[in-house]
Amino acid sequence: MIHWICSIALCLAPQAPAAQPASPELIVGVEGARFAWSSNWAKLPEAKPFGNTHGGIALDSKGRVYVNTDTESAVMVFEPDGSFVKAWGKEFRGGAHGMQILGQPGAEVLILAHTSRHEVVGLTLDGQVLWTIPWPKESGHYAKAEEFNPTAVAMAPDGRVFVADGYGKSWVHVFNKDRSYHSSFGGPGSEPGKFQTPHGLMIDTQHEPARLIVADRENHRLQIFGLDSKLVEVIDHDLRRPCGLSRHGDRFAVADLAGRVTLFDKDFKLVAQLCDQPDEKLRAQNGVPREAFKDGEFISPHAVRFDAEGNLYVMDWVSTGRVTKLTRKP
Repeated sequence: MIHWICSIALCLAPQAPAAQPASPELIVGVEGARFAWSSNWAKLPEAKPFGNTHGGIALDSKGRVYVNTDTESAVMVFEPDGSFVKAWGKEFRGGAHGMQILGQPGAEVLILAHTSRHEVVGLTLDGQVLWTIPWPKESGHYAKAEEFNPTAVAMAPDGRVFVADGYGKSWVHVFNKDRSYHSSFGGPGSEPGKFQTPHGLMIDTQHEPARLIVADRENHRLQIFGLDSKLVEVIDHDLRRPCGLSRHGDRFAVADLAGRVTLFDKDFKLVAQLCDQPDEKLRAQNGVPREAFKDGEFISPHAVRFDAEGNLYVMDWVSTGRVTKLTRKP
């Protein structure tokens, strides 16, 4: 009888819920270029949603990730695991667009191209203004500041600053180390050396000698220049609407507004197309609702950045905001 009662008691005791199997890791890419897609990487406070993610991505010496939005949190900062650190930039709302962080730890400077302020700004990592580069009236290409709408900035090893007027008149301007005007090149057109929305810039210091790479978005190509502004090479394959790029070792990553990230090798031979958006109606669209987002598919990649380990951070240009981490896999 005792045995029977104990058996009943065991049957009636609450059972521990069965362990749920872990969600399988979503791997994207190809052999030799594989990444794990991190869903909801950015751990945002409820009071600080992304809003429109329209701008750039930069990393500081600690590996912290800085991203632009069009809100009063014009610069948002995250740890590599997505933990929120801080946000600043109320005065830079609506137009913070391209960034680069330079300098030694403890003395780093964030350089910001701002479309609606019509200038480039040097800032501390907490957002204090150090200096500005105003519209380049010395170039003779502008009648007023409002015609100059810079989208990208890059500093050469010798301190020269290159600024792309991507949303203005499609010139790239060069400023001296002291930030005085030096020269301009490009201008609107489709022939080699000309631009149609020079949206992104990168100084490739891993190449010898260093060179400037321009994401010539609406000409569907990259153009490579020496730091003397002379055209070296045009890359016009496997690209739709390139917005910007980043390099890690022998790999280039290109953010393509029309729905994907493209990986090239050091000679710009195609390695992979990552997370290509299969629905052409969703590519390069800002108003796509969040419920239409799918893991493993980009919408409108606007910026991309490698970290020191070869992981990728990708910003989609979408009104509700989206930044994705792709973690490098062996």
